[in-house]
Amino acid sequence: MLTMDDIVRDGHPILRKKVKEITEIDEETKRELREMREFLINSQDETLAEKYNLRAGVGLAAPQINLDKRMIAIYITDEDNQPVHDLMLINPKLKSHSVQETYIPGGEGCLSVDEDIDGIVHRHKRFRVTALDIDGNEVEIKAKGLLAVVLQHEMDHLDGIMFYDHIDKDNPEVPHKNAVPVE
Repeated sequence: MLTMDDIVRDGHPILRKKVKEITEIDEETKRELREMREFLINSQDETLAEKYNLRAGVGLAAPQINLDKRMIAIYITDEDNQPVHDLMLINPKLKSHSVQETYIPGGEGCLSVDEDIDGIVHRHKRFRVTALDIDGNEVEIKAKGLLAVVLQHEMDHLDGIMFYDHIDKDNPEVPHKNAVPVE
């Protein structure tokens, strides 16, 4: 079981590295990806989160657990804690995105960043990717709203980009003219 001790923190060199494509989905890779998903599920369970001192997360990229692999897990639930988006993606690639932007009004956080960093992180409102699932099947994800934001955040990790790199240093709290809050 992954815990916060397995999450590398801001400043670790792998968080600034463009990680490698996965050429073979072997059993070790499948196990690692399942553990990433399990961490997200456990982190959202209040009892387990308290017991194991887990910070809640909705997305996790392999570099965040010090793996040089292009894979991400996303687990987003509704208000009844039922999964709305449950994804394990290998080698995700951008297909297209909207011109219109969106943002989370309170800003973004990251399991690898311990402190709160204020500022608006502009993301594409709609975002489409192709990837492989855990069994090697090609999938296409059309994302909007929170899923689009989380997908972009996690895919940035695969290229060594941190969320705060997107914050405008001169006007951190001012949304762009074409940006709308996440719905």
